[in-house]
Amino acid sequence: MSRNSATISAAIKLGIFTLASILVTGLLVVIMGNIGFGGGEEYKAVFSNASMLQEGDDVRIAGVSVGEVSSVDHYERAHAVITFRVKDEIDLTTESRAEIRFLNLVGDRYMALERGSDSDAQPLEPEGTIPIENTSPALDLTVLFNGFQPLFQALRPDQVNELSLNLVQVLQGEGGTVASLMEKTASLTNSLADRDRLIGEVIDNLTQTLDTVDQRREQLGQLITELKGWMTDLARDRSTIGASLDNVSELTVVVADLVRRSRPVVKDDIVQLRRLAALLNQPENRAVVEQTLDRLPESMTDQTRTGTYGSWYSYYLCEFSGKIELPKLENIPGVKALTRELSSIRFHSTADRCQS
Repeated sequence: MSRNSATISAAIKLGIFTLASILVTGLLVVIMGNIGFGGGEEYKAVFSNASMLQEGDDVRIAGVSVGEVSSVDHYERAHAVITFRVKDEIDLTTESRAEIRFLNLVGDRYMALERGSDSDAQPLEPEGTIPIENTSPALDLTVLFNGFQPLFQALRPDQVNELSLNLVQVLQGEGGTVASLMEKTASLTNSLADRDRLIGEVIDNLTQTLDTVDQRREQLGQLITELKGWMTDLARDRSTIGASLDNVSELTVVVADLVRRSRPVVKDDIVQLRRLAALLNQPENRAVVEQTLDRLPESMTDQTRTGTYGSWYSYYLCEFSGKIELPKLENIPGVKALTRELSSIRFHSTADRCQS
């Protein structure tokens, strides 16, 4: 019994949900499709051109939807007749006007009605026709936009859309004024003028640059020619260059290994060089080093001159002085005197060449 109750409850809920969905869907269809529940009255209007107006398009008064277009048909070879339906409370007269206007820039249209200002006008009977004298076709946007094409080409897409929409609204009398349109156009043209000045400055700078390049055209041509030759040589030797990369890689490995193994030796050499520098920097040795450096250029010149005669050098010893240090053997008889004589050795030649 409880199972049957649950089934009935679920069925009731499903029925309520289905009914609500149908009602909401129907309401949306009525709103979006401009479907009215009342019968309304049907009228006709003759236009010289009803291009792009379609069945189901809006019929509006002062921007408020009051009906829809029922049909668009050909009329007397050169005209079009539009049959439209409006609400019962809409009263049209023999002076009422009809105009086709743009709904958006995509090309959608709607028909706008004006009741007319003549108080002596007679009511327009249902199935009556608004004559062609009281109708206006849609604007020819192609001709309009062609006139603004040079301006549109210099604007961004969003600026083009905004300006086009303002043009359509002003010319259809839907809002705004010609003054406001001109102000908008003026602001855009001022922006273009500022941009034009900037472009002019860029062109002037480019002119100076090109003049400089023109003055160096020979050097530039030579540079391009040499660069072309260099690139041609590189292209011709690309196989050799590619193969050498492997050798460079192997050389890098060898050099890295050599540096790694020689690092301790180089470190020791640096330590010894530091000791040598400290020794040479001592006051008693500094004068000798400076004297040696002063004589070095002349000595090198003499050595070079001597070496030009062959792969040998000839020296003549004029003077020699030195000292020999022997082990301390003072306890041995006679050795102490010999040590004193050998500890300082001096030689001097009396030859003529050594007298200068």
